[in-house]
Amino acid sequence: MKEKSIKVGFIPTVKKLSQSIREYKKPSLLAPAFIMMEVILECLIPYIMSVLLETMRYLSGTLEVAPSFLVNKICYLLSTSGKPQLLVAILFFGAVLVLCAFLSLTFGALAGKYCAIASSGFAKNLRKDMYHKIQGFSFSNIDKFSSSSLVTRMTTDVTNVEMSYQMIIRTAVRSPFMLIFSLTMSFILNARMALIFLCTIPVLAIGLTLIMVKAIPFFNKIFKKYDKLNESVEENIRNMRVVKSYVREDFEKEKFNKSSENVKNDFTKAEKIIAFNTPLMNFCTYGGLVAIYVIGSILIINSKETLLKWTELQSFMTYSFQMLMSLMMLSMIMVMIIMSVASSKRIVEVLNEESQIVSKENAVTEVKDGSIEFNNVKFKYYKDAERFTLEDIDLKIESGETVGILGATGTGKSTLVQLIPRLYDVTEGSIKVAGINVKDYDLDTLRNSVAMVLQKNVLFSGTLRENMQWGNKDATDEEIIHALTLAQISNFQLDKYIEQAGANVSGGQKQRLCIARALLKNPKIIIFDDSTSAVDTKTDALIRKALKEYIPTTTKLIIAQRISSVQDADKIIILDSGKIVAKGTHEELLASNDIYQELYYSQNKVGNENG
Repeated sequence: MKEKSIKVGFIPTVKKLSQSIREYKKPSLLAPAFIMMEVILECLIPYIMSVLLETMRYLSGTLEVAPSFLVNKICYLLSTSGKPQLLVAILFFGAVLVLCAFLSLTFGALAGKYCAIASSGFAKNLRKDMYHKIQGFSFSNIDKFSSSSLVTRMTTDVTNVEMSYQMIIRTAVRSPFMLIFSLTMSFILNARMALIFLCTIPVLAIGLTLIMVKAIPFFNKIFKKYDKLNESVEENIRNMRVVKSYVREDFEKEKFNKSSENVKNDFTKAEKIIAFNTPLMNFCTYGGLVAIYVIGSILIINSKETLLKWTELQSFMTYSFQMLMSLMMLSMIMVMIIMSVASSKRIVEVLNEESQIVSKENAVTEVKDGSIEFNNVKFKYYKDAERFTLEDIDLKIESGETVGILGATGTGKSTLVQLIPRLYDVTEGSIKVAGINVKDYDLDTLRNSVAMVLQKNVLFSGTLRENMQWGNKDATDEEIIHALTLAQISNFQLDKYIEQAGANVSGGQKQRLCIARALLKNPKIIIFDDSTSAVDTKTDALIRKALKEYIPTTTKLIIAQRISSVQDADKIIILDSGKIVAKGTHEELLASNDIYQELYYSQNKVGNENG
């Protein structure tokens, strides 16, 4: 199924993401607080330098005009020390500058520390919230997002948001405050000259806004193409044996290169737009510097430093560079925010997704037996589907019965059994277990009472014991060994390490290990979805015999391709085009049903020829 895009507004996106800050609110507030103090001190240093130079000129007799009130006051205070005024001034200002530099360094280090804690903690919570949300999804929810898309959202997208958050609480605080304080100090030094900076800010703001509006749509496309790229990689690596056996390496390389080229092309288009921010910023900043140099020099020369002193011009140049650095950092922030806006919305799509299958209030918490009843059940995977996958299913199964399910590929066999533990919900009709509608059960209770050995058997990386304890986390070694014996496995050590996806065991061994794992649940209903297809007929027969003796009261549903796997069942149903077209015992179907007869005779003929 194609992933559906869900539009999420900017403000709701921010509110939703902010819920993942939680215990990191304190460092998130401390980081900008320390940054503000660092910026204040950095902006004071050029002003103090200006006052120092003016004081030195006044004390040395080179200043022709009257000093400022502040310089006059400082000189008056220093003259009471009894030491040479010039030396005292140098020591005083030196101590003040060293103190400011030390405090600025300390505040900067603390800001960096708390910023790192806040951003990495925020990203941790985001991944945790997404992962927990995904664990609660029904199969229909998962169908909306491909697995590669979910992986991209939990890795690349979260990293983008983490970097953006780090910039927001540090650089995005530092840059505007540096800009504001530098501009404020410029006005304190000389208001006329400071007006030059005000002319450049609107130009820059309008330009950056236009860049953002143009670039965001490209990043929305890019992340969807990232999903396809990851899907290609995931599919190739997972099925590497098939790729190599069919010598399709070149085809897979070409497919990957095409996906990678698409990502590159869109990134290039986006980066071309974003690249305009640097020349725009340089134009505004260096244009302002040139204006300051020209106008400042004219004022100093023509007014003989009455309107502007050269010490003030030096400080102006320092503030100009501080503003330049602020604008450069703001430019970087804009780029990161543009990228993270698309990532943020993709993350919020997952966080906002509500599971379509949940436990109702006052749900039933006990499954008394394994009886099952389908009442006029219809099902389709999504509302807009043209036809039902299952239709008009009426079936009653007594507790402890063994039921075989046969049918061609695509007839809905797996879908039918997945409705019992509510991996999907019926579209119409109802399913009852132990006489109670499955929707009335607590989900955990229902699913703990139903064990499934899926068609695609999955083992997890870890020891054999750890894999078996998925069925029962408290299972003892004796219980695990007993379950393995029932599944016709006797030569495995419980400490044997199982590779990811069971890569170091054969298909038949994987199936039997999954059967043993299901048996450890001691379920009311156990479902085998073509789960003995990779074992020989003798082992298959031994497994069925062991199940009949060990769990006689458990209802057993067996989906199979081989009639030999189900011919001893209490009843056999045959599905065709999503409908039950026949049901009965082996003998009844062999005598009356064409589909069953065709399957039976074709398989026995093949068996006789092989024999």
